[in-house]
Amino acid sequence: MNGISYITDENNLKKALVIDLKTLAKKDEEIHELIDMLVAESRKNDEVVPWEKAKKQLRQKGKL
Repeated sequence: MNGISYITDENNLKKALVIDLKTLAKKDEEIHELIDMLVAESRKNDEVVPWEKAKKQLRQKGKL
């Protein structure tokens, strides 16, 4: 894809992604969707907390 480059390690394994914002400025929505997908993927193994328990914790911290 135009505007995307990879940074690789000494074994040529992809380690990072560089996005040229000028090239991809017209694809703003697609970039936001990509970021959302990456965040979701990074959290797929996180503990699931029931909503009632989360509300209780937030109230205890004074955030609700």
